[in-house]
Amino acid sequence: MKAISSRVVKTLMPKSRLKCIDNSGAKMLEIIAVKGFKGNRRTKPKAGVGSLVFCKVRVGTEKVRHEVLRAVIVRQRKEYKRPDGIHVQFEDNAAVVVDEKGDPKGTQIKGPIAKEAVERFPTVGKIASIVV
Repeated sequence: MKAISSRVVKTLMPKSRLKCIDNSGAKMLEIIAVKGFKGNRRTKPKAGVGSLVFCKVRVGTEKVRHEVLRAVIVRQRKEYKRPDGIHVQFEDNAAVVVDEKGDPKGTQIKGPIAKEAVERFPTVGKIASIVV
């Protein structure tokens, strides 16, 4: 994965619930694994803004319910600091469902998304309404 400019605090772990903010059919996602996480023994994988995670759909249409999908985290509640000194914090934890290439499955995104997620996944930023 491409490096991002900010030092994002990774606070989302497996079993964390995320709001799905695209129109792919999923409403609520649950993290089951973090792609590319390398940790020490007995450490749980952690994810933050811009991380690629594997999620199980908890709430959504019957077509996608209980499926395992890839998602990119675009918002997190825990604040993190950007290199210019600004502290960024969102109201909720949110993700966008993507395919194997990193392209979003939905056609529109509701609400703001973080600039760090767009740096790593530019195709997600193309369909976003607001990039903060």
